[in-house]
Amino acid sequence: MQANLNMIIEQVGRDKGLEPTVLIKALEQAITTAALKTFGSIRSFEANFNPETGCVDLHLVVTVVEDDPEEGCEISLEQARASGLEAELGDELLFQVFYRDEDSDRAAEQDERYGKLIDLKGAHKHFGRIAAQTAKQVIYQRVREAERDNVYNEFKDRKGELITGIVRRFERGNLVVDLGKTEGILPTREQVPRESFRSGDSIKALLLDIDRNARGPQIILSRTHKGLLEKLFEQEVPEIFEKIVRIESSAREPGARAKIGVSSKDRDVDPVGACVGMKGSRVQAVVQELRGEKIDIVPYDDDPARFVCSAIAPAEVSRVIIDAQGHRMELIVPDDKLSLAIGKKGQNVRLASQLTGWRIDIHSESKIMELEARAKTQMAAIEGVDLELAELLFQFGWRSVSDLSHALPEEMVQIPEVGTTARAEEIIKGAVKFITGDSKAEVAAKAAAEMAAAEVSREETSSEVTDG
Repeated sequence: MQANLNMIIEQVGRDKGLEPTVLIKALEQAITTAALKTFGSIRSFEANFNPETGCVDLHLVVTVVEDDPEEGCEISLEQARASGLEAELGDELLFQVFYRDEDSDRAAEQDERYGKLIDLKGAHKHFGRIAAQTAKQVIYQRVREAERDNVYNEFKDRKGELITGIVRRFERGNLVVDLGKTEGILPTREQVPRESFRSGDSIKALLLDIDRNARGPQIILSRTHKGLLEKLFEQEVPEIFEKIVRIESSAREPGARAKIGVSSKDRDVDPVGACVGMKGSRVQAVVQELRGEKIDIVPYDDDPARFVCSAIAPAEVSRVIIDAQGHRMELIVPDDKLSLAIGKKGQNVRLASQLTGWRIDIHSESKIMELEARAKTQMAAIEGVDLELAELLFQFGWRSVSDLSHALPEEMVQIPEVGTTARAEEIIKGAVKFITGDSKAEVAAKAAAEMAAAEVSREETSSEVTDG
């Protein structure tokens, strides 16, 4: 050790951003660890930094016992007094270990006086290269831990923030990003497949997490998280930063398409227009940062049906059927808009579902008409029900034979064509019978006959109109 540790502590503390006390504790622990490794772990040592000399003073701690002392860490009361030491039972005596070359005279004097008592003869020679290497490792480890603690304390409250850095290198597919005082890592799983970066490129990412126990960089970044989209809009749109416009929800398929739902506290501020900007300047800045990812900006509505219809844009919706209990919606769209509503590989409807939080099923008008016709035909096949009554039951909300089997008679009698509770019960029993499969052949035959009769009736009516 050299007598210039004060300057080294000051320099390292400044370079690493560490408090001097942290480095001093690291030095003291390093010297203690090295002493235990050199002189034996059975011994007890104390190390204290001396700011006046700029060195770490090391002391051997020896306990005074009555008899049968353990060699190396205890001495008897008789031995202590024989060596001219004033001590009582239980006292802890400190003997300085002179390990520096410049203290060789003091070490020799101590060996001559207490050598047999504490057995530290030639300590300054034993405490050599191996001990120095041990001390070096301990100091490095403690400084490294202190640096990591500083990084953690600085960034622990910044989760979810937008952070900018410089790409430095690549490690097994991961990007190591220089963040100034420390480094962050952009794992492969948080990278957008279609994006590519080179060393030296500037990069913006979301601070996803801080792993205190990671071996490498602690700060985990993300380019795929939907929070990145929201933070970019907050950066580009002053109204969002000022809380006038609010991002209610967002959904992303990184690198392909994204949707955000926005609302406004101020009636005079159009949330969609604020996010789009003059000639699309604001949204284009976000699109450019996301390397061409398409973004749909959707006006938020408290009415879930309206919000879902806006989210499914640019497709038009003809009708919405809501299942509040199952938290799902069925959207009926024109036949020529079905593929537009679904999107490429289901992307549009999938993002709309993520954005709104509702499960969305999309059907074309022709498909729905076909399903409705089939349901009415099955209902008309129930004993005591014809096509006209099936149409009425369908309009009143019973959309299938299963619905009729669970219907309440007092609700069904409200339909004038049903009339009485007895008939309502008869229809319900017929629905149960249809579901269980009883008299299936009779039911099918009846349904086919009624459909044929209805078809003949329509043809006759058409013929009469034509002749007239």
